[in-house]
Amino acid sequence: MEVGTCPQDKKLKDLQMKTAVNQKLIETGERERLRELLRTRLIECGWKDQMKAYCKDIVKEKGVENVTVDDLVAEITPKGRALVPDAVKRELLQRIRTFLAQQTKI
Repeated sequence: MEVGTCPQDKKLKDLQMKTAVNQKLIETGERERLRELLRTRLIECGWKDQMKAYCKDIVKEKGVENVTVDDLVAEITPKGRALVPDAVKRELLQRIRTFLAQQTKI
């Protein structure tokens, strides 16, 4: 196997790329703009209300004294991710792609 082609090398390279992109997003303020866009879109599509109702149901079912914040987060995270509309995911991905394309032109 050639150097640089093993799965661990690819994982390392992917991690380095992800870190570099995240750093650039933070430095330019784009990360915060994307977060705000995500918050807005999730409110608009009713996701926030769905998750709030789901949390209330869990607390009601288990009893407020039997649920920690960590337990609640662990239980709602998979459902929360699954409920994000594909249109919202596509919009954010397109914004990130546009941002990266602009950064490579600089």
